[in-house]
Amino acid sequence: MNTSTNAPLGPVPVLKSDCANCAAMCCIALAMDKSEAFAIDKPAGLPCPNLVGHQCSIHKSLEWEGFKGCADYECAGAGQRITQELFAGESWKEKPRLARPMIDAFRQMRQVHEFIELLLAAKGLPLPVSVEAQRERLLAQLLPEAWTTDSLEDFETGILPGAIRAYLAGLRDHVRR
Repeated sequence: MNTSTNAPLGPVPVLKSDCANCAAMCCIALAMDKSEAFAIDKPAGLPCPNLVGHQCSIHKSLEWEGFKGCADYECAGAGQRITQELFAGESWKEKPRLARPMIDAFRQMRQVHEFIELLLAAKGLPLPVSVEAQRERLLAQLLPEAWTTDSLEDFETGILPGAIRAYLAGLRDHVRR
């Protein structure tokens, strides 16, 4: 891998949710605990009772209905990315056997996208050349030509997440207070 600070990076994915191109991944994958943020308890892996097809039946009134947590949630583009890129637009709704692999890929891609966001934000810090080069190397590993369910699994169980967390924790030494 090129270690210069001018190393070319792959395309950065859209890091904003696009619900129209998602299979309602947050509505099935995430748990809800009845609280000020959620009007109901819902375990992870079960569809939200407000889900009709791939759309939220109360989307326009989420906060009023007691679902502020849903209104505030942002998947950073992970939902549409796994739906369109990894599962070619297919859905757990039409093919229930896809539920578990899609939920797993959603969890993994959310972590990838969170790390991409953090590493992109770190670009604005006054970093020494070697620390900036490390940031670019880590970012490049999150921007392969394509992700697969296998490569996401390898990512999640591999050393890269720990290396990124350690790098991010070390940035506090370079932040001016």
